[in-house]
Amino acid sequence: MDRMVKSTCRLCYNSCGVLIRVKGGKPVSVEGDPTHPISRGVLCRKGLSSLEYLTSPHRLKHPLIRKGDRGQGMWEEISWDKALVTLGEELEQAREKYGALSLVFMRGASKGLTDDYFARFANLVGSPNISSPAPVCFQPGVKASQLTYGYYAYPDFAYPPKCIVLWGSNPADTLLPLHHEILSALEKGCKLIVVDPVPNEITGKADLWIRPRPGTDLAVALALIWLIVEENRYDKDFVANWTEGFDELRSHLLSFDIEEIEKITWVPRDLIFEAARLYASNKPACIQWGNGIETTVNSFQACRAISILRSITGNLGVPGGELKWSSPGGLLRGSPDFLCQDHIPPEMRERRLSAGDGLLPNVYYALPQTIVRAILDNDPYPIRAGLVMGGNPLLSYSRADRVFEALRSLDFFAVADLFMTPTAMLADLVLPAASYLEFDSVEMPWHIPIASVQQKVTEVGESWPDGKILNELAKKMGLKGYAWEDMKESLDAFLDPAGITFDEFRQIGALVGTGLYRHYQREGFETETGKVELYSKTLLDWGFDPLPVYYEPPESPMSAPQMTEQYPFVLTSKKRDMYRHSGGKQIPSLRRARPDPVVQINGKTASRLGIGEGDWVYISTKRGRIRQKATLVEDMDPRVIEIDYGWWYPEMGQEQFYGWREANLNILTEDKPPYNREMGSTNLRGLLCKVEKD
Repeated sequence: MDRMVKSTCRLCYNSCGVLIRVKGGKPVSVEGDPTHPISRGVLCRKGLSSLEYLTSPHRLKHPLIRKGDRGQGMWEEISWDKALVTLGEELEQAREKYGALSLVFMRGASKGLTDDYFARFANLVGSPNISSPAPVCFQPGVKASQLTYGYYAYPDFAYPPKCIVLWGSNPADTLLPLHHEILSALEKGCKLIVVDPVPNEITGKADLWIRPRPGTDLAVALALIWLIVEENRYDKDFVANWTEGFDELRSHLLSFDIEEIEKITWVPRDLIFEAARLYASNKPACIQWGNGIETTVNSFQACRAISILRSITGNLGVPGGELKWSSPGGLLRGSPDFLCQDHIPPEMRERRLSAGDGLLPNVYYALPQTIVRAILDNDPYPIRAGLVMGGNPLLSYSRADRVFEALRSLDFFAVADLFMTPTAMLADLVLPAASYLEFDSVEMPWHIPIASVQQKVTEVGESWPDGKILNELAKKMGLKGYAWEDMKESLDAFLDPAGITFDEFRQIGALVGTGLYRHYQREGFETETGKVELYSKTLLDWGFDPLPVYYEPPESPMSAPQMTEQYPFVLTSKKRDMYRHSGGKQIPSLRRARPDPVVQINGKTASRLGIGEGDWVYISTKRGRIRQKATLVEDMDPRVIEIDYGWWYPEMGQEQFYGWREANLNILTEDKPPYNREMGSTNLRGLLCKVEKD
């Protein structure tokens, strides 16, 4: 029957609303839904390529079991029943022989409710060892916000703000609806400050563009705080009535040296002063941060400093500022009951991987680098079997060469994905996953207060959604008491707090949270003191810095000047709008938009190195070398280069392992300490490198 179906795109974490046109029982078009309360009809090029994902000839359509040696690309199609029995038996065998701690579950980038199914399954089989991109994506900001004022603040762009600070974020590439909101605010006279080392789609519209040395965002934030306090530009009423620790903060800033900050950040003091004054004098203001600040040794404390900036300027809770939002329909992602967290006893959870890494005590994930160390070195104990769902660790984990050796050495390794990837090439069992067009779900992105419906309109081969894979696997492993009869039952259970069924939710379409203006006047802040904790006694009691302290990244012009003769440049990277991390390289329209990995270099620097536009170059660190295509950018610091992230070559085929090493940024990165103390974030930006013409 011909129809138009409201749904939610899940090709990235933004969960934009879509309208799917179905003719003759098949989807024929996907477009943005103008009635969606958040995206309002905006859809990025990834979302517009949804049908290419669905119908790609490269899609996995049947379970595959390895034949021959790992990495040879020899596979045999098997039934789902055999695949689930094999996977269940292998996990059970490792658990019986080595214990539940020998199992590791590796998540890729956020997949919404699917992530909760994965965590639930790990808990049911008794392993606390589940990884996440959290230490380098979103969670440093969440934890910093919670420890400062108790909740994750989201800007009130509709009011609109009088000043927006975009910090380590490029919404044009990563959050297109927000990009349009910012453009709308600018049309109404809003001021714009951009903090980013390299130009992007919106730097040209900025009133001020701050270009810090990659990895020094915390030093910039501390400089802004210092000047705002020094010149008494903070909100005195809010600070007096609603904050704790301002005197400690002021004392902390007494030793501040603006000349040293200039040397560290490469940002002239006049620009820092101008930015601080512009931000503090244009209220309401908001700061939209991105994970550009979450991938260094200072990730958590950079987010703490920005949270303090929001607070002392009185921008929390005000229209056009940073708001707490109500949970849509009372629904909560990560509910302990839904995740079956109590299935693992406390003494087992205390032995989880990364328990010995000294992270914040409310951090429960296993660090990627700790997983690799455990597999290769049996430290802190052996890991023998692993399952990856929707991830490509060979491209996304730091120190990719060690990741390769680790995955190859597991006794058993399984991957569920839409496509064969370099990571899946190392698996014993590969399971065909479904795209968002092929299953029903409730989508709740962590960063936006909305729950929206996702509806199945078709299916491809024998591809299954991850939730169904895990639910049926639980049945095979004798966990029927915790498995749902079907996935609709799971959705009804998830929606129960909202008082609706999934069939009813199909008609409702979306539940949206509301901004809670000055909620603290009624209930205080969600901290121990009921106030914003500029100085965190909780952090002090846990053994961490109670106020943000800048630490120089371990491999930089300041900390390792002896390296700069051989490695004179500082590297950074960014995500591109056509790809989600390493995904999408085999989608024709996306690949046409960016056919090659590109490294951006200052034009004068390139000329000095004999590099022209479009030349292929080698980028090296002391760990390895990759090859990308040069493009020349004039308004970029001559000491900085920007590298494309997540590159592999599906067209090179399995016989060449999809060229996973050729342009892979994580060949260059490091997985050894020091990394971020609180969250375990590795240093993915701010490293020293060199560039040479091919």
